[in-house]
Amino acid sequence: MGRQQEWHHTARRRRPLRAGVLIAGLGVGTCLIGVAGLAVWNAQVVLQSDGPVRETADRFFRDVAAGDTDAAYERLCAEARGRWSKAGFGSWVRTPPQVSGYEIVDVSVATRSGKPTGTVIVRINRDGGGSEERELPIVSEGGSWRVCGDPF
Repeated sequence: MGRQQEWHHTARRRRPLRAGVLIAGLGVGTCLIGVAGLAVWNAQVVLQSDGPVRETADRFFRDVAAGDTDAAYERLCAEARGRWSKAGFGSWVRTPPQVSGYEIVDVSVATRSGKPTGTVIVRINRDGGGSEERELPIVSEGGSWRVCGDPF
Protein backbone atom coordinates (compact mmCIF):
# COMPACT_ATOMS: atom_id res chain seq x y z
CA MET A 1 0.00 0.00 0.00
CA GLY A 2 1.03 3.42 -0.17
CA ARG A 3 3.16 5.17 2.21
CA GLN A 4 1.75 8.03 4.11
CA GLN A 5 3.25 11.27 3.21
CA GLU A 6 5.07 13.00 5.91
CA TRP A 7 3.69 16.32 6.97
CA HIS A 8 5.89 19.26 5.98
CA HIS A 9 5.73 22.72 7.36
CA THR A 10 6.44 25.04 4.51
CA ALA A 11 9.27 27.38 5.26
CA ARG A 12 8.20 30.96 5.67
CA ARG A 13 9.94 33.40 3.45
CA ARG A 14 11.96 35.96 5.30
CA ARG A 15 11.17 39.55 4.50
CA PRO A 16 14.04 41.69 5.77
CA LEU A 17 12.96 44.71 3.72
CA ARG A 18 9.54 44.81 5.36
CA ALA A 19 11.08 44.58 8.85
CA GLY A 20 13.55 47.36 8.01
CA VAL A 21 10.81 49.63 6.70
CA LEU A 22 8.74 48.97 9.84
CA ILE A 23 11.65 49.81 12.17
CA ALA A 24 12.53 52.92 10.15
CA GLY A 25 8.87 54.04 10.25
CA LEU A 26 8.75 53.62 14.03
CA GLY A 27 11.97 55.64 14.35
CA VAL A 28 10.65 58.46 12.17
CA GLY A 29 7.35 58.47 14.08
CA THR A 30 9.19 58.72 17.40
CA CYS A 31 11.26 61.64 16.08
CA LEU A 32 8.14 63.43 14.83
CA ILE A 33 6.48 63.04 18.22
CA GLY A 34 9.61 64.45 19.88
CA VAL A 35 9.73 67.42 17.50
CA ALA A 36 6.03 68.12 18.05
CA GLY A 37 6.52 67.98 21.82
CA LEU A 38 9.46 70.37 21.61
CA ALA A 39 7.44 72.78 19.46
CA VAL A 40 4.58 72.77 21.97
CA TRP A 41 7.01 73.38 24.84
CA ASN A 42 8.65 76.30 23.00
CA ALA A 43 5.25 77.80 22.20
CA GLN A 44 4.25 77.59 25.86
CA VAL A 45 7.46 79.33 26.94
CA VAL A 46 6.87 82.21 24.51
CA LEU A 47 3.17 82.52 25.30
CA GLN A 48 3.77 82.46 29.05
CA SER A 49 6.39 85.23 28.77
CA ASP A 50 3.79 87.37 27.00
CA GLY A 51 1.96 87.91 30.33
CA PRO A 52 4.77 89.62 32.28
CA VAL A 53 5.56 91.90 29.32
CA ARG A 54 1.90 92.96 29.05
CA GLU A 55 1.69 93.45 32.82
CA THR A 56 4.81 95.66 32.82
CA ALA A 57 3.39 97.93 30.11
CA ASP A 58 0.00 97.95 31.82
CA ARG A 59 1.45 99.01 35.17
CA PHE A 60 3.63 101.67 33.55
CA PHE A 61 0.74 103.31 31.70
CA ARG A 62 -1.59 102.95 34.69
CA ASP A 63 0.95 104.93 36.74
CA VAL A 64 1.35 107.54 33.98
CA ALA A 65 -2.41 107.97 33.50
CA ALA A 66 -2.89 108.28 37.28
CA GLY A 67 -0.16 110.95 37.45
CA ASP A 68 2.20 108.80 39.57
CA THR A 69 5.35 109.65 37.62
CA ASP A 70 7.70 108.42 40.39
CA ALA A 71 6.29 104.88 40.15
CA ALA A 72 6.36 105.03 36.33
CA TYR A 73 10.00 106.20 36.44
CA GLU A 74 10.95 103.16 38.54
CA ARG A 75 9.60 100.89 35.78
CA LEU A 76 12.06 102.31 33.23
CA CYS A 77 15.20 100.43 32.21
CA ALA A 78 18.64 101.70 33.26
CA GLU A 79 19.28 103.15 29.80
CA ALA A 80 16.07 105.22 29.89
CA ARG A 81 16.71 106.35 33.48
CA GLY A 82 20.18 107.43 32.33
CA ARG A 83 18.58 109.79 29.78
CA TRP A 84 16.10 111.38 32.20
CA SER A 85 16.24 112.39 35.81
CA LYS A 86 13.21 111.56 37.94
CA ALA A 87 12.17 115.24 37.97
CA GLY A 88 12.79 115.64 34.24
CA PHE A 89 10.72 112.56 33.45
CA GLY A 90 7.90 113.80 35.68
CA SER A 91 7.76 117.20 34.01
CA TRP A 92 7.96 115.62 30.56
CA VAL A 93 5.01 113.31 31.32
CA ARG A 94 2.96 116.20 32.74
CA THR A 95 3.48 118.30 29.59
CA PRO A 96 0.09 118.81 27.89
CA PRO A 97 -1.64 117.02 26.36
CA GLN A 98 -1.29 114.50 29.15
CA VAL A 99 -2.06 110.79 28.93
CA SER A 100 -5.63 110.19 30.06
CA GLY A 101 -5.96 106.52 29.12
CA TYR A 102 -4.45 103.71 27.09
CA GLU A 103 -5.23 100.41 25.42
CA ILE A 104 -2.72 97.62 24.84
CA VAL A 105 -3.21 96.53 21.24
CA ASP A 106 -0.55 93.85 20.74
CA VAL A 107 2.26 92.13 22.64
CA SER A 108 5.13 90.16 21.14
CA VAL A 109 8.13 88.49 22.74
CA ALA A 110 11.32 87.44 20.96
CA THR A 111 14.91 86.61 21.74
CA ARG A 112 17.57 88.89 20.27
CA SER A 113 21.24 88.11 20.77
CA GLY A 114 20.30 85.60 23.45
CA LYS A 115 18.29 88.14 25.47
CA PRO A 116 14.50 88.11 25.71
CA THR A 117 12.84 91.33 24.57
CA GLY A 118 9.25 92.35 24.25
CA THR A 119 7.38 94.85 22.15
CA VAL A 120 4.03 96.28 23.16
CA ILE A 121 1.86 98.28 20.79
CA VAL A 122 -0.25 100.65 22.86
CA ARG A 123 -2.91 103.17 21.87
CA ILE A 124 -2.42 106.26 24.05
CA ASN A 125 -5.41 108.54 24.65
CA ARG A 126 -4.60 112.14 25.50
CA ASP A 127 -6.50 114.99 27.11
CA GLY A 128 -8.55 116.77 24.48
CA GLY A 129 -9.54 113.56 22.67
CA GLY A 130 -6.40 112.82 20.63
CA SER A 131 -4.92 109.34 20.44
CA GLU A 132 -1.88 107.70 18.90
CA GLU A 133 -0.33 104.25 18.66
CA ARG A 134 3.16 103.76 20.00
CA GLU A 135 5.57 100.82 19.98
CA LEU A 136 6.99 100.31 23.45
CA PRO A 137 10.13 98.20 23.86
CA ILE A 138 10.27 96.08 27.02
CA VAL A 139 13.55 94.44 28.12
CA SER A 140 14.48 91.92 30.76
CA GLU A 141 16.78 93.58 33.25
CA GLY A 142 17.83 92.33 36.67
CA GLY A 143 15.27 89.53 36.66
CA SER A 144 12.29 91.75 35.85
CA TRP A 145 10.81 93.39 32.79
CA ARG A 146 11.40 97.14 32.28
CA VAL A 147 10.09 99.75 29.86
CA CYS A 148 12.87 100.99 27.58
CA GLY A 149 13.08 103.52 24.81
CA ASP A 150 10.77 106.48 24.28
CA PRO A 151 7.25 105.61 25.50
CA PHE A 152 5.70 108.87 24.30
